[in-house]
Amino acid sequence: MTLTYPPPAITAALLITVIAAAMFDMRSRRIPNGVSVAGALMGVGLNAFLADSAAGAWFALKGLLLGFGVYFVLYLLRAMGAGDVKLMGAVGSLVGPSNWFAIFLITAIVGGAMALALVLVKGRLKRTLFNVSFILSEMTHGRPAYLAKEELDVKSKKAVGLPHGAVIAVGCIFFLAISARFAR
Repeated sequence: MTLTYPPPAITAALLITVIAAAMFDMRSRRIPNGVSVAGALMGVGLNAFLADSAAGAWFALKGLLLGFGVYFVLYLLRAMGAGDVKLMGAVGSLVGPSNWFAIFLITAIVGGAMALALVLVKGRLKRTLFNVSFILSEMTHGRPAYLAKEELDVKSKKAVGLPHGAVIAVGCIFFLAISARFAR
């Protein structure tokens, strides 16, 4: 996996996309399609413009498909909302597949740390640990955990969750800081 610091135009488009998504997600717990579609179109257009048009467009489409595909699986498991799926597709179109995978890993770590802080603040650590063991048990039996416990469905009002668009934005900012450090 080769990480590269994105060109300035891509960096700006990435930050505009994820910060807009984070603001909407924190305010309304929704990421408008317009934000994700605009991000994806900027990704394909900028990458096509900055590189050989066909190679740049293909680079962006591979990132879009990877980001969308991985998060779509999480959506099917009811671990992510549809807006998160589309946003990560847009992120992929902007940064390409290798950088998207790095953002995915960083976002998972950031999200885990933020989730841990949230359950500690809400006094739900014991319940959360039980839920994690329940999810793992259900997975070993090939059953989706959200069917047995409504609070494990990201779409449920009983679920305790973070606005994942904000987590993605923080993950992207960390990625840019890390990749800038190694690009020197």
